[in-house]
Amino acid sequence: MITLNLKQWVVSIALLLNVSLSLAVEPIRLGMTAVLTGPAATLGNDMRTGIESYFRLVNEQGGVQGRALEFIVHDDGYEPERAAQNMRKLIDDMKVLAILGNVGTPTAIVTVPIAQEKKTLLFGAFSGGGVLRSQPVNRYIINYRPSYAEETTEMINGLILSGIKPKEIAFFTQRDGYGDAAYQGAINALGEHGFKNVDLLVHGRYTRNTLNVEDAVAAFLDAPITPKAVIMAGGYAPSAKFIELLNQELPNIWFLNVSFVGSHSLQDALSNDIENVVVMQVVPNIKSSLPVVSEYLVALRAFDSSLEANAVSLEGFIIAKIFHQGLLQIKGDITKESIIDGVESLNGIDIGLGLDIYFNKLEHQAIHKLWLTKLNSGFFEDFSWQMMPDENIKEKKHE
Repeated sequence: MITLNLKQWVVSIALLLNVSLSLAVEPIRLGMTAVLTGPAATLGNDMRTGIESYFRLVNEQGGVQGRALEFIVHDDGYEPERAAQNMRKLIDDMKVLAILGNVGTPTAIVTVPIAQEKKTLLFGAFSGGGVLRSQPVNRYIINYRPSYAEETTEMINGLILSGIKPKEIAFFTQRDGYGDAAYQGAINALGEHGFKNVDLLVHGRYTRNTLNVEDAVAAFLDAPITPKAVIMAGGYAPSAKFIELLNQELPNIWFLNVSFVGSHSLQDALSNDIENVVVMQVVPNIKSSLPVVSEYLVALRAFDSSLEANAVSLEGFIIAKIFHQGLLQIKGDITKESIIDGVESLNGIDIGLGLDIYFNKLEHQAIHKLWLTKLNSGFFEDFSWQMMPDENIKEKKHE
């Protein structure tokens, strides 16, 4: 029979408590691969800020099931090869349970297959690309935002409603999966309006992670029919350069950007005297009185008072909040699979957006609503198609 003296009992109990506590506080590891350096770095850093500012709130309140949320972020420079390497490192080496907020469509083209292969959730990617929206839905890919097809369809419908003819619409896109997704969405929308001669429309392109937009500008200036509006799917830096150059020659043309451009970054890069710039948004205006916006502004100030609020970090905050709500649905162990089940069970909840979010095994996109904004005196403000210039409508009536 083995006997222990008082000191040995104390040591043994302490060791058992230490093991128990270490197991209880093991963090919930989550990952992200995004562009943190290079011409599009602001997008990745803002998404990261939004997510981390929300996770900080959760951790200050005790985490989830007593476990802190640990967010591990790797830079991919907006390059697919690096994004793939990061995904494998995060999942295989860092043992993350889910990936959140990855930035970009060209990177998604390689990260989506890895998420499926590794059976690890990729949630709330900052991309409207179709690769993230397969039918039937991919169990391991769940989105927050509307697709680029939805964004460009809204643009086409709005422009035609405003009296601009299909033949007066042109395109400026990044030469990769991102640009292709936006362009194809717009072309499909034009087809719904009976316009089939898409080869006649100007389409200027540029290479990702460059500012080489001069050829695209030249294509517009050489066009047999001067465009009245250009649908844009580019990064904020090349898009700003394109707008500045083309506006000098065609001051009345409208520039319509998909949400990925990052309205605040585009705003900072443009001259204050350019106002015919529209950006689609997948989040409310940061001046909105909606509860989630107010919550975000408070969290952002607490996280880093030097940071300015913007649509991209708000999106990061929103996807983190939705993800957290999914975690709260889990009654047992938090695993890769139970996280997905938890998110899919979010059916009919309003996180403060003023609209309900519905997920299930067949619906993997939280919202389909879009908000329109237009540059006005150096700032993006709420916009509607009814605010387009009257001359377009008058011209349509006299056809």
